[in-house]
Amino acid sequence: MTRTGAARRAAVLGKPIAHSLSPVIHTAGYTAAGLTGWSYTRIECAAAELPDLVAGLGPEWAGLSVTMPGKEAALAVADAASPVAVAVGAANTLVRRQDGSWYADNTDVGGMVDVLTEAGVTAGAAMTVLGAGGTARAALAAAARLACSSVTVVARRAEAVEGLRPVAEAVGVAVSAGAWVDARRHLAADVVVSTVPKGVADSLAGEADWHAGAVYFDALYDPWPSPLAASALGADVRVMSGLDLLLAQAVGQFEQFTGVRAPVQAMRAALKSARPD
Repeated sequence: MTRTGAARRAAVLGKPIAHSLSPVIHTAGYTAAGLTGWSYTRIECAAAELPDLVAGLGPEWAGLSVTMPGKEAALAVADAASPVAVAVGAANTLVRRQDGSWYADNTDVGGMVDVLTEAGVTAGAAMTVLGAGGTARAALAAAARLACSSVTVVARRAEAVEGLRPVAEAVGVAVSAGAWVDARRHLAADVVVSTVPKGVADSLAGEADWHAGAVYFDALYDPWPSPLAASALGADVRVMSGLDLLLAQAVGQFEQFTGVRAPVQAMRAALKSARPD
């Protein structure tokens, strides 16, 4: 079915942004859904530049996907926001409403829940989160929705874990702090979510204490598999990558931007074609 109408625009904002695969996913969705006249591009934009950029957008703009480093700025610039975006303190989605105002949401959280649920995570699971940055915030909110029995945040700096406590309180999960030197034993959890930058967790690969049937989600997808992901794959652990989250969070954005049910299979096929690994 073709849905014709006025030209509509959307884009992904971030810095750097040239590597983003979001245009591949969204454009495939537009084509499969018959949304002629829709376009999706990349815009290089630092956090400090985001307010002026958003203010200058015309009425043809339906929405914006926001990646690092602009997620906190996206929340601040919005006229209204979803409870989850407020609780996490960051937004990866800005939706243009009919009155011209901007609504902020965080589809990373719902996307992470979908990815972990697909991997077999159920209520009562014990979760370990590696890292205490922005993606760790989404992991805490996902843990709350999944009704995890415990959440341990393992980070290189104890003060970074303390910085997550307001988020944990807002989403309703209790967080324990784990020292990075003890990371190996914390990898024995039912589900491990790595949110650390490339290379940070590589040294854990040779000493990981996995247990069969666990789930490992790595927010990275380049390079893939990461050394820690390769270690998990060799230990009968279900492994999900940042590409899985990229697709899942994009589905939520697509539906908010367009008001149309996302053609997930077509979007997944396009992503797989762009990144066959």
